Amino acid sequence: MEHTVWGHLPLLVNSNSKESVEYILQALWRTRKTGLDATDRHFISEMLQLPNHSDLDPLLVCLRMLMRKCVYENISKDEIQKLFPDEVLPELQRLLTLLLQKFQREWREDVLNDQVIMPRLKAMTWNMANQETEMLDPVAVINLKLQNDAQSHSGELEVKFQLDKDTLETMLKSMYSIRDQLSDVGETSNGHLPEETNTV
Repeated sequence: MEHTVWGHLPLLVNSNSKESVEYILQALWRTRKTGLDATDRHFISEMLQLPNHSDLDPLLVCLRMLMRKCVYENISKDEIQKLFPDEVLPELQRLLTLLLQKFQREWREDVLNDQVIMPRLKAMTWNMANQETEMLDPVAVINLKLQNDAQSHSGELEVKFQLDKDTLETMLKSMYSIRDQLSDVGETSNGHLPEETNTV
């Protein structure tokens, strides 16, 4: 981060307690998808004794950048301390390092749980449906066995559906297209956790 960003961190000293800074970090994490509401913003401004509420946003952006770096890059305690330039007071460096390290694992678990986990295919079988009359077009009955690895709904799922020849051809064309797109995405992926939106 640019050094100009760090100039807002000393505002945290006005809170006069570790618990207040901890509350601010927790509030920022809790509202990482929506941004702070008016009540939270007012409460934090009062906590930091800010004469001008417009001073709050730069501080929140700085803190969110720190939190995002710790969570999404999973950096160690020593690396957290190296993030701060000399202009940040040593006691403030120690406090933020302590708190960021304290919540790092919990926040990383939250991020992983937020991700959508799609069921994976375990097995597929098919057979031709019994035709009761000669007037009906032949159809294939597809049986899929899926494994759901999501913590809230773990277990196996079974899905059964029927396809006629025209529907099957359309589906296969779509699946080839999906396969190609997934291959393109896989080649460009860097393996990091997705970035969160930058809200205050």
